[in-house]
Amino acid sequence: MAPFDLTGRVAAVTGGNGGIGLGVARALATAGATIAIWARNAEKTANATAQLEADGARAIGVSCDVTDEEQVIAAADDTVSELGRLDIVVANAGGGAPADPFLEMTYEQWRAILSINLDGAFLSLREGARRIVAGGHEGALVAVLSEAAVEASPLRSHYGAAKAGLGSLVRSMAVELAPHRIRCNAIVPGWTENFRMHYADSAGWLVQDTVAAIPAGRWGQPSDIGMAALFFADPTMSYHTGATLVVDGGYSVIPPFVAAHERHAFGDWVPGRGPRPA
Repeated sequence: MAPFDLTGRVAAVTGGNGGIGLGVARALATAGATIAIWARNAEKTANATAQLEADGARAIGVSCDVTDEEQVIAAADDTVSELGRLDIVVANAGGGAPADPFLEMTYEQWRAILSINLDGAFLSLREGARRIVAGGHEGALVAVLSEAAVEASPLRSHYGAAKAGLGSLVRSMAVELAPHRIRCNAIVPGWTENFRMHYADSAGWLVQDTVAAIPAGRWGQPSDIGMAALFFADPTMSYHTGATLVVDGGYSVIPPFVAAHERHAFGDWVPGRGPRPA
């Protein structure tokens, strides 16, 4: 079997109507998967499915708020009913967090962020796993995390806790679901250019400083995360489970004090980008 061949498989991507989610949907579709986009915004979903179909893929939109258990169950049922099966679920839907200092954070604020970023992913992955087991075939579950899952997230501790919890969930799922031939993995995207990052366009210094700290020398694209999801979804990766793949252009491997020292010593040069200045 050739790698990256998802012909005959059905993939559900939560929040797949824009940004990273659409990048994931496109990557899976390019490999031959039929795509079900689970999302709330009907207009965006229609536009996304039209884009996928224009590229030659088969795609449907399924209305779904992942924080609502009944809606997630219905989305999974509708996907199997219309497309015949479900093989892959990418839990991408999530929401950024406002700056909520820990000492002032209310329980409502805490729950709102965990609901979309942790509970919603749990429900989507659980229902996907149930449909895969019922179908009697192997499958793949992928969760999209954040660098907040592996490093401190001051003023956004609820978001960091949700993403870290999701990473732990994926590792536990990998063990429990291995007998069912279901692989469970996670992706940690770095700075990725999507609709949530447009705020940076109004702050040139922020874009410049961010790129200067990335050895790859650019912001990530949704397609970069999409290829990581495709890697995890491909059936030839049958021995790859319980893993977390960081896709950040090398951003996380340079300690901040090293990057600061090098910028001070060599101006705009950053380790890993081009030859060391004389």
